[in-house]
Amino acid sequence: MTQITLAELPETLQTLINQAKKTGEILTIIQDGIPFAIISPVQKKSLLQTLSTLEPLDEDFNDAIRLLD
Repeated sequence: MTQITLAELPETLQTLINQAKKTGEILTIIQDGIPFAIISPVQKKSLLQTLSTLEPLDEDFNDAIRLLD
């Protein structure tokens, strides 16, 4: 899975992602009238499942998981 930080995204996309995070609304991205991607806030359970698939980079990873519990 490819990962990118929010800061690396263009400002307009950052704004849309922050809006989705704040409102919980899913954003569908379309091209030529055809949906091809979705930006969706991650639910806590889904986030924990996603994080558990990643290899810890350091001890801070475990701290992040504890903060979500």
